[in-house]
Amino acid sequence: MSPEEIKPYSATDPKGAQVELMFDNIAPAYDRMNTVMTFGLHRYWRDKALTMALNMLKANGIDPQRAHVLDVATGTGDLVFTLHDRLPMAHIEGIDLSDGMLAIAERKLRTLPADQQSLIHFAKADCLQLPLEDNSFDLVTVAYGVRNFENLMAGYREMYRVLRPGGVLCVVELSVPTGTLTHGLYNLYTRYVIPFTGRIVSGDSRAYTYLPQSIEAVPQRAGMTALMTGAGFDKCQWRTLTFGTISIYLGEKHE
Repeated sequence: MSPEEIKPYSATDPKGAQVELMFDNIAPAYDRMNTVMTFGLHRYWRDKALTMALNMLKANGIDPQRAHVLDVATGTGDLVFTLHDRLPMAHIEGIDLSDGMLAIAERKLRTLPADQQSLIHFAKADCLQLPLEDNSFDLVTVAYGVRNFENLMAGYREMYRVLRPGGVLCVVELSVPTGTLTHGLYNLYTRYVIPFTGRIVSGDSRAYTYLPQSIEAVPQRAGMTALMTGAGFDKCQWRTLTFGTISIYLGEKHE
C-alpha cells in the first residue's frame, strides 16, 4: 500500500484533511509525545541532520547565517527554533496545515525578543501548493512530515520549485530497521507501546496507530532518494541513525 493510501481515520476522505484534523487533535500533547516516544533522541537526530545540511550549503558557497529557510510541516516549530539558535541571522519560515500546531509554534515565538521574532514567520499552507515564489529559499527542511503528504512526488516538486539553485533539501523521517532483532523489537514497540501511550497522553489512539502504518508505507533509503531524484534533485543521499529507525535524506538543486 502506498503512503498516500494510509490515512488516520477514514479510507475514503482526502488524506490532507484527515492529517490536519489529526494534528489539531494531538497538538497539546505533541511535544511531550515526541520526547517520550524517542527517549529524547529526536533532538540528536534533528541536530545531526541540520549539521549535514548546513555543511552542504557551505560546500555550495552559501552562507547559512544569511540563508532563507523554509520548514515544511513545521508542527509546533521545534526545527524552526533549533535553526534559529544555530543561525540567528537567517530568515526562517514555517508552514503547516494544522491550526492547533501553529498556535503552539506562535506561543513559542512570542517568548523571543522582538528583534528575533521578526526573523521568524509561521503560516498555514498546503505543502502541495506552497504560496511562495520560485527560487526563494536556500534550505528547505521537513522533519517527520513527508509520510503525511497527500501526494509525495507533488510535495517534492513543490519543494524543488521554491529552492534556489545551489539550495539544499533536508528530510528527516522515521524508518523501519532492517536487522532481524531490531525489526522485531521495533514492531513490538510501534504496534503496541506507542498506540497505548498515545491513547493515554493525547487521547487519540488512532493517530498513534496511523504512525507505524505510515512509516512502513513510505519509501525508504534508496527508494526515497530515487523519488527525490525523480522530482529533480541532484546528489541525493541517505543516512540512517539509531539502528535504522531514523533516516536523513539530502538533495541539492542545480540548474
